[in-house]
Amino acid sequence: MKKILLIEDDSVLRESTSELLELSGYGVLTAPNEKKGMSLAREEKPDIIVCDIMMPELDGYGVLEALSADKNTGKIPFIFLSAKTERKEVRKGMDLGADDYLTKPFEETELISAIESRLAKVSLLGEATEEQKSPEPEDDDIRNINELKNFFLDEGECFGFEKGDVIYSEGNHSNYIFLVESGMVKTHRIEEYGKELITSISRDDDFFGYYSFTQNIPYKESATALKQTTLYGLRKDVFAEILKNNHKLTIELVEFLAEDLSGVREQLLQMAYGSVRKKTANTILRFVEKLQRHARNEIRISRSDLAGVAGIAPESFIRTLSELRKAGLIAIEGRNIKVLDIEGLQNIG
Repeated sequence: MKKILLIEDDSVLRESTSELLELSGYGVLTAPNEKKGMSLAREEKPDIIVCDIMMPELDGYGVLEALSADKNTGKIPFIFLSAKTERKEVRKGMDLGADDYLTKPFEETELISAIESRLAKVSLLGEATEEQKSPEPEDDDIRNINELKNFFLDEGECFGFEKGDVIYSEGNHSNYIFLVESGMVKTHRIEEYGKELITSISRDDDFFGYYSFTQNIPYKESATALKQTTLYGLRKDVFAEILKNNHKLTIELVEFLAEDLSGVREQLLQMAYGSVRKKTANTILRFVEKLQRHARNEIRISRSDLAGVAGIAPESFIRTLSELRKAGLIAIEGRNIKVLDIEGLQNIG
């Protein structure tokens, strides 16, 4: 039975998480603070450590640094739990050597998946050492998506765009893959009858422009900044070399893209079969989720862009918005939309 050390000062969360891990077949050690946690780590040498960041005296970053400096605990996989969602906080944790970073509140499956993935990695590296005498990954290896994003920020070329600027046009050669540092980008194309169809909305921390990771094939759509935006671009030849030398990253990237394609598939099914009211409601809800804002906050984006995502003619979309407003589900203030009844929108058939 694999042994997990959980360091968490919130007693309710500590007990519920411990129960979850035990029900998943793990042996669990718990510590209410950083001192007890570091003591247990050195005494018990767990297979993996899950640690909160915000603690009374020494924070999670300090715990990781102290255990990493100890040869007896330095190679134990380490996962952070935190309510901090800023990219600089995530990056700080990963730069210190954490294996993963989950933000609260997290789904049960997220935590179990992260633990299973790190334990599997340790097991595979151990087998490789025994069977093939392969060396441990070098410090400069790019092992996961978060480290790939850090590489974009450190080594990529920075581009700045104002609202309405075209980033690339359909038919241009796709020399770069982009990461959004700040701002918002829509990718779109014009269908045969001249109507714009928005294919994706990318915001902070999202990749876009990846039609091929190895070939500079023409872009199949255009990309435009929806507000002031900062991007980092990585040339295809550099990206291809990264994938060639980092097989674990390649696998994780495939999984990442599979999730992205699943979302696109649901959007296409909705566009094909959903009612206009359902499409409109779901599009608003998707924007609320995408923008990571409270449901009652305004969506600062044009109605024509919302219509493009929904695959509805702007006139029909605007008429449906008016119906939703009369039903008390949303409020319309100029160009902005505010959600008043999120459950009502979710229940539209």
